[in-house]
Formats: sequence, C-alpha cells, structure tokens
Amino acid sequence: MERVESSQVFPPRLIGLLAALTLGFGLNFPIMKTVLNEMAPMHFRSLCLFFGAAGLFTIARAGGLRLRVPEGQWPRLIAIGLVNVTGWNIFVSHGLRLMASGRAVILGYTMPLWSVMLSAWLLRERFTRRRALGVALGLIGMLLLLGGEIRALGRSPLGAMLVIGGSFTWALGTVMLKRWPVDLPTSSYTAWQMGIGMVPLFLMALLEEGGSFNPFVLSLWPMLGVFYNICVVTNFCYWAWTKIVLVAPVGVSSLSTMMIPVVGVFGGMVLLGESPQWQDYTALALVVAALSTVLVPQKHVTAITARSA
Repeated sequence: MERVESSQVFPPRLIGLLAALTLGFGLNFPIMKTVLNEMAPMHFRSLCLFFGAAGLFTIARAGGLRLRVPEGQWPRLIAIGLVNVTGWNIFVSHGLRLMASGRAVILGYTMPLWSVMLSAWLLRERFTRRRALGVALGLIGMLLLLGGEIRALGRSPLGAMLVIGGSFTWALGTVMLKRWPVDLPTSSYTAWQMGIGMVPLFLMALLEEGGSFNPFVLSLWPMLGVFYNICVVTNFCYWAWTKIVLVAPVGVSSLSTMMIPVVGVFGGMVLLGESPQWQDYTALALVVAALSTVLVPQKHVTAITARSA
C-alpha cells in the first residue's frame, strides 16, 4: 500500500506525476473528439479499457507485483470499479451526445466540488478555508470556460445533467478508494478497476451499438487517437490518478485536477485550430490560483491568490 500523506498541501514528490497526468488527460479532450467522429463511444471506451487493463496486468506481473485480490475485499473492489470507471464513462459518453462536446466535458471537472463535500462527510476530512477558496476559484474558471454555452445547457438540460452525473460518480469513486481501501499495488489495483468497469460498457456496446467493430478501418488520426488512449490514458493516466488518490487527501487530490480542462481547451486551440477568447485566459489565471491552494505552502497562498484576483 502507498504511504498516505496527511498534509493539506499536495505531496511535492508527486508534482511531476501530476504534471504528466494533467497533460495526458487534458490533451485527450481534442483527441477524443477526433476518434468519436468515426467510432461509437461504448465500443471506443470498452476497447481502450480492455487493452489498458491487459497492459497494467502485464506490467504488474513482469514487476513481480501481487495480482490476487485479498480475501473479503472483492465486494468493495467491484463497487469501486463500477462507480469509478463504469459510471463515469456511461454518464459522460451519453451526455456528450446531447450537447456540444468541446465545452460540455468541462462540466465533468466540477468533480472537486462534490469530492470536497463527500470527503468531509464520509472521510471526516477538514473543510478548510484554503479548500473552500480553491473550489470557488476553480468553479468560476469553469463557468468562464463554458462562456456562451451556458444558454445551450439550458436547451439541453438532460445532457448537462448526465455529464454532471459523471462528475459525481468520479468524485464518489475517488472517496470510495480512500474509504474502503483494497490491499493491492497501484498497478494491479488500477487494472482490476478497469477490467471490472469495462464489462458493463462492453455489454452496452453490443446492445446499443450492435455487433463487433474493427478499429483498423479507422483513418489515420482517429487510429492514432485510439492508440493514445490505450497507451497514455488507460495505461498511464488511470494508474497515476489512482496513485495520487491513495497518497494525498481527497480534497487536495481533486482540486489538483482543475488544470486538466484548461489544458483541454488550449489543446483544442493547437490541435483543432480553435481561437482563444478572453474567458480562456481569465479562466487559466483563476485555475492556477485554485491550484496554488493545494500546491503552495500556506504562507505563500494568500499573496498568490490575491495577485491572481
């Protein structure tokens, strides 16, 4: 099991891992848009999770890490996999069908709001002023990123509610990881979550999207996007997120994700030729200020957030 940090600041030894996770998840937003133009969402997600789980099991086995689930811990592992992996993918994949994908996915990163509240309730983590400030700054940044899409959300409330539902399941799954620990190394623990979470997605792919799908009929960029999701997102990012959650307090780890949608928006500008707006730059400053509440020691936070404001 990982060494758990009790500090209200993000563990310095994991900052490099957080930076890589942020880039990996953030750049995946525009990449996924390319893939989903040619591939049905449930087939796409179940395919990536299958190979992601297989890759992590192989890495764990090659490293001599334990794969066997301890006796009596199967129920909690299954529950965590279904909430953390299946719930997120089902809600978000269906929500994105009903609304503009570029900004709507940012609703998924209201996750810190839910996780901070759930961790205070279920884990008895302190709801400090720093966390409250981080949540407030980050949510204002998210609203700015949504910008003119807010009216569109009103025209498609079901899509918005589904994506927010995905955000809530992600937050709940994160809290469950801490509340009901499973005694496994990070690699095999993540692989089991993906393997369990993939099964309902695969069944939905067969029922909703019909038959099998050959990914090799994809054109070049969607094909590269599938490989990116298998190699970077499922094999690395899922593992990195599990490791961070197991070590840092939930309120700290979840606030650290607020930079991911900003990377997604700016990544779309680079990869898809989208034009930046003043809201994007303002949101970036607000999110950086929110991150400072968990990345910077207490004595420096007040000055940084004041300058950003």
